[in-house]
Amino acid sequence: MEAHPFIQSVWSLLPPLLAILLAIVTRRVLFSLGLGIVLAALLLQQFNPLAAFSHVASKVFSLFWNDGALNEWNVNILLFLLLLGCIISMLSRAGATHAFAEWAQAHIKSRRQAKAMTGLLVFVFFIDDYFHSLSVGTICRPVTDRFGISRAKLAYLLDSTAAPICVLMPVSSWGAYIIALIGGILAGYGLTGQSPLAAFMTMGAMNFYAIFTLLMVILVIRGKWDLGPMQIHESRALNGELFDQAKGTPPGVHDHQVSGGRVSDLLLAIGGLTLVTVAGLLWTGALVLREAGQAFSLLGALENTNVGRSLVAGGLAGLVICAMALVRERTTGRDWWHTLMVGLKGMLPAIYILLFAWAIAGLIGELETGKYLASLVQQNLPLYVLPAILFVLAGIMAFATGTSWGTFGVMLPIAADMTMAIDAQMLLPGMAAVMAGAVFGDHCSPISDTTILSSTGASCHHIDHVMTQLPYALSMALVSIAGFLALGATGSLLAGFAASALVFALVLGFWGLRRR
Repeated sequence: MEAHPFIQSVWSLLPPLLAILLAIVTRRVLFSLGLGIVLAALLLQQFNPLAAFSHVASKVFSLFWNDGALNEWNVNILLFLLLLGCIISMLSRAGATHAFAEWAQAHIKSRRQAKAMTGLLVFVFFIDDYFHSLSVGTICRPVTDRFGISRAKLAYLLDSTAAPICVLMPVSSWGAYIIALIGGILAGYGLTGQSPLAAFMTMGAMNFYAIFTLLMVILVIRGKWDLGPMQIHESRALNGELFDQAKGTPPGVHDHQVSGGRVSDLLLAIGGLTLVTVAGLLWTGALVLREAGQAFSLLGALENTNVGRSLVAGGLAGLVICAMALVRERTTGRDWWHTLMVGLKGMLPAIYILLFAWAIAGLIGELETGKYLASLVQQNLPLYVLPAILFVLAGIMAFATGTSWGTFGVMLPIAADMTMAIDAQMLLPGMAAVMAGAVFGDHCSPISDTTILSSTGASCHHIDHVMTQLPYALSMALVSIAGFLALGATGSLLAGFAASALVFALVLGFWGLRRR
């Protein structure tokens, strides 16, 4: 059988590059993703238009129904988005959002405190990045709006705390997934002297991108570190323009400014959503462990949990609590219908982008773009540059495919193979570089679902979030490359941190001069 000419070839890079570049140039995300999907399908079907059309149709269908069964993950994420839209709209209609904003205005006295609240809430919602971006965005948006903080800044704070915290926390959906991958790799090489959890924690200490991104977030909260286009958005926000109004209304549900509500309604709704979601994560994981005859453990439960079902259960709990608030307010049937429709319609633009992103990610997977990128790295590289090269390669792969989890799955085994073939001492630094690079690429990619949901949670135009986050992500990538070069050259974590800290100071000096 003749080999497919475009799979694992340079041509497989074209669809993601086309989609990403067009999105940046035209600022029309759906149009750009659509063209990328068409090109990917044409490549897969060797430019047979009818076959390409049929392939796209089957790919769209598989987003909802795959291998004779419901595509539960996708459907649950979409349901959670719709439920969250209804919750936000119902809280607005009940006046709870307005009441919380009034309370925050009385207790939060400055823009810095409003940003600090947004950043600190990651330690409450760190269990999952989707959960964090949408829930914290819902809570904080009325407060940041009141203090003239741009939606782009809010989206940055959501995105730049979500993945970096989740990738460092063992007790999170990310941590459990990575620990499971590490466990398989260690077992495959017979490295039984170190537990997967201990390896994960060691790799976390080497994740220069996540650590220095969080440090940058602290500086952004404390001062006016508005890099590049963020300056424009922040200056407009101080004059009352929270988002680029020339682009229309961004995705997300907006506060109707109904007064007379109670702060407790919002706290109960978000608290109920959070508690039921966390309970669902543990319960679904515990069921899998019990069926496998294994004893319950926190990490084991999170490794086997069903995030989608848990989010839907939490969303339903929040919806019930909001419904009780509306019943208390004696809301009419007409108002009920209007409120729910506002919530559903507010989430549709984000859902459209997410569906397009999932479709192009699936087609890119069929073209094996990630494997082609991995094949470009040769094993005769100098040892000291290997962690830095793995960081860059993982970043490019996550940027092109829009998935950090997919990058972990592909690149962690490849990094293990490369480092074990050259020097076993570089195993953990190499895999840490992959973890860091995957988060970096995810932060830069317009087709990343985490980036899309951060835009949605902040109710920010998606491409504005991408463009305003790029200077921060690229700056921290330079910091990380310096750290991984030093780590590779010396084998010393302290030397890696020293090199990263030096470049971090130089980056701050550069941006400080640009601000003058």
